[in-house]
Amino acid sequence: MRIVVMSDSHGDYSQVLKIVKRNIGYCDMFIHLGDGERDIDKLRLVYPNEDIIHLRGNCDYGDESPSASVITAGGIRIFCTHGHRYSVGAGLDILAANAEKNACRIALFGHTHVRTETALNGIFIMNPGSCSCPRDGKPPSFGVIEIQGNKFTSGIFDV
Repeated sequence: MRIVVMSDSHGDYSQVLKIVKRNIGYCDMFIHLGDGERDIDKLRLVYPNEDIIHLRGNCDYGDESPSASVITAGGIRIFCTHGHRYSVGAGLDILAANAEKNACRIALFGHTHVRTETALNGIFIMNPGSCSCPRDGKPPSFGVIEIQGNKFTSGIFDV
């Protein structure tokens, strides 16, 4: 199973569309980690048959998407959130604790616009960065998680 993860498009639908066009037919699921509600609404109109998950970010006003969700993909539980409610700007301890509490092996978050791949207390944590306005001096980006059996690999790529 291949999952494409993006976050923080902030109205730049063209970047979201680039990511989807680059990966359509090669992935099983798209996850947008927030601050791109209108972009995902447009995307769902263009690709109504794709599995697209959206989490509500701090700039997604009036959005009815959940602020956090646990999904199971390829037998692996994944905690997904935008991150602002878990103080990710100050560290990843709260995020990792919530993932662990939900029996998740992976935690995905956005909000900081900074690419991150790390592990904490046995939880793999990824922030794909921002697909439109990164804050780490690197190009816009998205993440990929590949799950096979009980194992997974990951990577973060330039848009």
